[in-house]
Amino acid sequence: TTQQLVAVSVLCRLLTVSLYTNNAMYSHIATFIAIAIMALVGSADAFFGGGGNSGGGSGTKLSMTKLTYNGKSVEVKEGTPLKNAVSKLGYKPKYSCKKGDCGSCTVTVGGSRIKACVGKVPPAPKLKSVQEKGLALR
Repeated sequence: TTQQLVAVSVLCRLLTVSLYTNNAMYSHIATFIAIAIMALVGSADAFFGGGGNSGGGSGTKLSMTKLTYNGKSVEVKEGTPLKNAVSKLGYKPKYSCKKGDCGSCTVTVGGSRIKACVGKVPPAPKLKSVQEKGLALR
């Protein structure tokens, strides 16, 4: 929020003043403001970019997508090469050029047409019912 940005800029100015003047008073004030900001934000993770609405956290959650074909279902990581995922399901598309130019390897995943030789597994759907059934492969 704007208040947090103002508080952080004040903290940075106090820290630079305390470093250049070598004054302990400024250092104590900067420490106090840092503690106050962490209390306002809620945690140290949010202060350092790991929480809140920042979206810049260092840890990423691996998202799994469920694919189904002929009653068989497989969960694969989002972004996995589609040719590997469809081979786990037992589906064998035709590969001609192996670089996505000809389109002979095109498969339909959840209603979207993707070239299996160069495409990636799409992210899991947001709807709970579709998540449970999985994305249909045709």
